[in-house]
Amino acid sequence: MTQIKQKSVSSVCPRIMNQRRKSTVVQIGNTPLGGDNPIRIQSMTNTSTMDTEASVQQCIRIIEAGSEYVRLTAQGVREAENLKNIEEQLHALGYTTPLIADIHFNPKAAEAAAQTVEKVRINPGNFGDPVKDFIPFLNLCKANHTAIRIGVNHGSLSDRIMTQYGDTPRGMVESCMEFLRVCMAENFTNVVLSIKASNTYVMVQTVRLLVDEMNKEGMAFPLHLGVTEAGDGEDGRIKSAVGIGTLLREGIGDTIRVSLSEDPEAEIPVARLLVDYATRQLAVTSYQLPVSGCRLPVEVREMPYDDVPDTSFIMVANPAMQSSARVLCATYHEPDLNAFRIKAAIDCGVFFLDNLVDGIRLTNTAPNITPQEVESVAFGILQATGRRITKTEYISCPSCGRTLFDLQTAIKRVKAATSHLVGLKIAIMGCIVNGPGEMADADYGYVGAGAGKVSLYKGKECILKNIPEADAVDELLKLIEKNF
Repeated sequence: MTQIKQKSVSSVCPRIMNQRRKSTVVQIGNTPLGGDNPIRIQSMTNTSTMDTEASVQQCIRIIEAGSEYVRLTAQGVREAENLKNIEEQLHALGYTTPLIADIHFNPKAAEAAAQTVEKVRINPGNFGDPVKDFIPFLNLCKANHTAIRIGVNHGSLSDRIMTQYGDTPRGMVESCMEFLRVCMAENFTNVVLSIKASNTYVMVQTVRLLVDEMNKEGMAFPLHLGVTEAGDGEDGRIKSAVGIGTLLREGIGDTIRVSLSEDPEAEIPVARLLVDYATRQLAVTSYQLPVSGCRLPVEVREMPYDDVPDTSFIMVANPAMQSSARVLCATYHEPDLNAFRIKAAIDCGVFFLDNLVDGIRLTNTAPNITPQEVESVAFGILQATGRRITKTEYISCPSCGRTLFDLQTAIKRVKAATSHLVGLKIAIMGCIVNGPGEMADADYGYVGAGAGKVSLYKGKECILKNIPEADAVDELLKLIEKNF
């Protein structure tokens, strides 16, 4: 066995950093973010923010699961003002975890929330003029010592940015940077940034670009990482681990939220494992071994494995092949299936996102993990990175207080009816806020339109409005069959 020359090794090694990116510190209540502080874990409630008792109880479950911040939706001024009642009840019960208001459409709600909670997440697409409309909000945050997150999501850019850049990574970065420049000019530095997408490639490339742009302008604001609408179960965990884990391995990221279409407290152990594993030191060893029959598209297949040392992470390649095909082999002894999914996705995802390899071979020597489960994880990584699509792709939001129907049940019903439609992307979204915009990559959309009502989309076009939820899955199938 001959070790690959350094030139060959460097061409296939991902960007793994020895140290974390140095960011500025943002004070969020009693839990500072950035700098040398730990990477923070957070989640978001899915209760109605007007239901104080239900919101308080869910906040407690999220906090006790290990969340260091809790976000609640505030779609209107009433909801923003009720955050005060929620926070007061939590404090009375001994819970002082900072609360974050999530604002999408309503700048007036952002202003109300800034006077109540420790941090406000705003979408720059909803502040038309970054000077005239934004500076008064900054002044209010200054007066109340309120931090802000400028949160840009793929598919929800302002008309002005869309006209100039389109719905592109460059447009997402510029949407963020123009508001950052206003913050700098106003000497407001209590700012966190996020750029998210449901597409892991877009998410990773855009965050990398944002960091590069900040570096050019002497900025070092902390970053919130997340893959939007990641879904549930195995797919949601793998997709989140690929996107978030890739960036954490590069030293990028100060807080994360794993967006699963499950109960919010279920996100916390996933996020904790993701952070702990992604930030540990990783040794990547490259070897030259014979590899047979691997050609694009990416394949999961048995590869020659003789004389391979017992290491946890091995890259194999066949330099003699004209196609320069490289097959990634990773061996684990991990008895917990969810942990295996997350670890393998973190380790392997970047190689496919950056087009460094052409194949994957996963092995798990734990006796309770079946070959079928290992194969499913391998195919899941390929699907999450967009390198090979072998099943229906689902984009589903985690739901929040804006959702007016049982999203988890809806996801199960849609999946049961459409799982045979390999290659289609179907979005299942809780409300109009995360619907047409943030399901930008989907072929079809199932979007909550109100209590017991659903609207169906083909691409970004609404085809059927406000149909009864009981009929929505059948109507979705009809719409797909009509256009398939």
